[in-house]
Amino acid sequence: MLLSLAQWLQTLGPEFGFLRVVQYLTFRAVMAAMTALIVGLVAGPFFIRRLTALKIGQPIRDYAMQSHMSKSGTPTMGGVLILFAIALSTLLWFDLSNRFVWIVLIVTLGFGAIGWVDDWRKVVHKDPEGMRSREKYLWQSMIGLLAAFYLVFSVSETSNLRVLELFYNWVISGFTVELPPRAGLLVPFFKEVSYPLGVFGFVAMTYVVIVGSSNAVNLTDGLDGLAIMPVVMVGSALGVFAYATGSSVFSRYLLLPHIPGAGELLVFCAAMAGAGLAFLWFNTHPAQVFMGDVGALALGGALGTIAVIVRQEIVLAIMGGIFVVEALSVMAQVAWFKYTKRRYGQGRRLLKMAPLHHHFEKEGWKETQVVVRFWIITMLLCLVGLSTLKLR
Repeated sequence: MLLSLAQWLQTLGPEFGFLRVVQYLTFRAVMAAMTALIVGLVAGPFFIRRLTALKIGQPIRDYAMQSHMSKSGTPTMGGVLILFAIALSTLLWFDLSNRFVWIVLIVTLGFGAIGWVDDWRKVVHKDPEGMRSREKYLWQSMIGLLAAFYLVFSVSETSNLRVLELFYNWVISGFTVELPPRAGLLVPFFKEVSYPLGVFGFVAMTYVVIVGSSNAVNLTDGLDGLAIMPVVMVGSALGVFAYATGSSVFSRYLLLPHIPGAGELLVFCAAMAGAGLAFLWFNTHPAQVFMGDVGALALGGALGTIAVIVRQEIVLAIMGGIFVVEALSVMAQVAWFKYTKRRYGQGRRLLKMAPLHHHFEKEGWKETQVVVRFWIITMLLCLVGLSTLKLR
């Protein structure tokens, strides 16, 4: 929005020439981060007061850890604050004609809406389980598949019109259109290694990445500040990939696929980092507010969508290793419990409690120890992910 305004003002006379700085992507990214940070810090107390007044408090499940019972009633749905700061900042500073930022915004707000309904049922209807898994996955799948079918063609073309043309050609050809190498699965640490996926393979992978990332972040969001800081770090690292991928110079030098327009995602990533840090101000232990599903589902969906656009799905799994392990711990716990119950008549557990962060709490780690150590691991994993830029 401000980019369009600056460009219009420059046409009025040379006295507005200083506004050329707004055209620089890096400047707008820094301003987006600062805007989201300020908006979050200023609006945070108001949001918390309103959530408290509306009695939107976090319900604690009966089987939760005893140390968490004191958190019952803490305002939740604080993810609304994060999404508000991200959306406002992004709309102010990104190029409104960029289709990639729009699709990421749509996916983020769409998953946020699912989380909002889930949280609302928990706090208003006093149902600790919220939206049932089958219903939640249905809506997540719809958004994930729509995004996947758009992205499978948009990473190959430079305009929405060409995307529609390619989709039409794919349908009338009997679903046999071949995708360019940059639409394949890129393997990090190797020079130009790309495995062709085809349209259906790309759609399936994109669906898994977006929906999987969304749920993985949601499962990780169980301790004060545990999920938001890894989101900030992984999102910031993906912003670097977006900037390099969108630049013909950097992408050629670093042997990355050049995706025209992907660089504008740096603005969104910067806004997400600023909003996340602002939320952490209120979410650090002891938390004044929880993000809830409205924030966790949305942020996870955003990370997955950005990773698909910049063709770094495997790198996302590396940098977001904490999210991956947390999700796998739940899957393994449930699968083993069902298997042993069927085999021995009594369910057994691999972990003392899932997700994994609760297992460490059961082992005697303090909440802050778990959180900070998971942050450190994420920081190291992000450095490994960023190293793939050069180690090819």
